[in-house]
Amino acid sequence: MADLEQLKQKYAPVMEKMDQFSPYGATVEVVDLDGEQLHIKGSVPSVVVANRIWDTIKHVDPQYADLHHEIATAGPENQPYMIQEGDTLSAICVLFYGNANKYLKVAEINGIQPDSISIGQTIQLPVLS
Repeated sequence: MADLEQLKQKYAPVMEKMDQFSPYGATVEVVDLDGEQLHIKGSVPSVVVANRIWDTIKHVDPQYADLHHEIATAGPENQPYMIQEGDTLSAICVLFYGNANKYLKVAEINGIQPDSISIGQTIQLPVLS
């Protein structure tokens, strides 16, 4: 029989990533056992965030045979983001894409200069490959 606590520990990075995105609308509704698999049910606010969660799952275990996930995308493809004090496009890209170097593409898509973001400004974070 699967050990719930052991599976929770294994997939803790996934839960931490879901928690990291909770201010943007990510929620976890259920974490329990489904037979021999850890069952995680929740939702994320966009495809951009879903992709980041998916990357974390694959990083933990590329086969994820002991995971049953039901993580619904509750919103649009793009992720809106309001610039906060201290933000840089690079830091935002690390959070949402895991790659700071995507900042130029994000700036281009939003029609802004990378170094000219303002607190309170809302940008769109698109799905990037």
